[in-house]
Amino acid sequence: MAEADIGLIGLAVMGQNLALNMHDQGFKVAVHNRTASRIDSFLQGPAKHTDITGHEALEAFVASLQSPRKIIIMIRAGKPVDELIKQLLPLLDQGDVIIDGGNSRFTDSNRRYLDLSAQGIGFIGAGISGGEEGARHGPSIMPGGDFSAWPAVKDILQSIAAKVDGEPCCQWVGPAGSGHYVKMVHNGIEYGDMQLIAEAYHLMRSGLNMDIDEIQATFALWNDGVLDSYLIEITARILATRDGEGEPVIDKILDAAGQKGTGKWTGISALELGVPLTLIGEAVFARCLSSLKEERVRADTLLASSHAVFDGDREQALRCIHDALYASKIISYAQGYMLMRDAAIEYDWQLQYGDIALMWRGGCIIRSRFLGNIRQAFAESPALENLLLDKFFVGEVKISEAGWREAVALAVKLAIPVPAMSSALAFFDGYRRGRLPANLIQAQRDYFGAHSYERVDRPRGEFFHTDWSSGGDDVSSGQYEV
Repeated sequence: MAEADIGLIGLAVMGQNLALNMHDQGFKVAVHNRTASRIDSFLQGPAKHTDITGHEALEAFVASLQSPRKIIIMIRAGKPVDELIKQLLPLLDQGDVIIDGGNSRFTDSNRRYLDLSAQGIGFIGAGISGGEEGARHGPSIMPGGDFSAWPAVKDILQSIAAKVDGEPCCQWVGPAGSGHYVKMVHNGIEYGDMQLIAEAYHLMRSGLNMDIDEIQATFALWNDGVLDSYLIEITARILATRDGEGEPVIDKILDAAGQKGTGKWTGISALELGVPLTLIGEAVFARCLSSLKEERVRADTLLASSHAVFDGDREQALRCIHDALYASKIISYAQGYMLMRDAAIEYDWQLQYGDIALMWRGGCIIRSRFLGNIRQAFAESPALENLLLDKFFVGEVKISEAGWREAVALAVKLAIPVPAMSSALAFFDGYRRGRLPANLIQAQRDYFGAHSYERVDRPRGEFFHTDWSSGGDDVSSGQYEV
């Protein structure tokens, strides 16, 4: 007999915790997993004292769901999702809803939205952030896709989401793959934040020669101020953790960072749309560089330099590193919002940027104190072009700028790589320059390829060419197309 309010497929840790979370909120949950033994271990373990039901056969699982059926998929992204949907379709009726809660690429969600809509099946691509803890106790959820399917799942998703000031960190994002796009940008910002924190740690450890306890205390202190965030909080916890021998665990971890692709997808999208997502791009490349561990070890000997040793005021240096981390973090979010703005134009999405900030205030990996300020910025100016033009962030960056420059200069002097901090500073300097040397680049392009250029003394949209080798005059703009 159909009695479950919602079904979930995929009983890895995230799926299990979401199922338990939904149960805690009063919903009857049915679960299915390709490997039947995992169903049994879940029902006999974490779900033992619940009324969650498990079904080995997909047909029995679907039959256990109340109409319209609502099914959350929590499996590996890519072909496995397509294969599962193919198996589900013959078992579903028009009006049923499939929710993809994995880290799917937004282009796949675009396609699935169109395919399933044509068959009368509601599709929602829901980015979910917060890791295991968030899934269990309240994640950030970014749903997008078929808006007609939203009323059927709204209460469930908003009930299990994190709450900030009584508001759920789950709001409708937009059509097609927009939910997974916003989650992708979230993960890109996450890459940037993590790299920035790692650079601050590197400056303290290798530059200022601080021990782990001193660095831990510094991050714990910073988390009580403007840098208050989940990632700063867990950094302090990580640095405080010791192994069985009383040694810092952090010192035992190999310095080669992994990645699952969402940061790369963010960079690819930025390149496709022509958005200068420089900080997040550098964060991705920093992970790529870290993976060259054996090569780096050899280069450490062959390319060793007699770089400077820090001999200044450590407290002053720490203030500068703090300001560099804070200002660069603002740039990371500013670039992420730039990308979402241009994506909304390209794909005809009506994104609510203040609501996105709300969704990121709680439950997710990038939750930070100033997300409230981002929400306020878009509440006051919904058409805001860039966070760096908002009065709050203008003031914050100005306050931090001097220390930011000092920290980057110190890193250069000490031969400590800070690609994210330095690229953020370069972006900031470029963004606020009314004139850049791109005129020379255009001249070079026109010289070797007759690509033409615009003139400062003529209206935008008129293009000219110079016969550079002969020192000739400009050719009429009508003869050249961009």
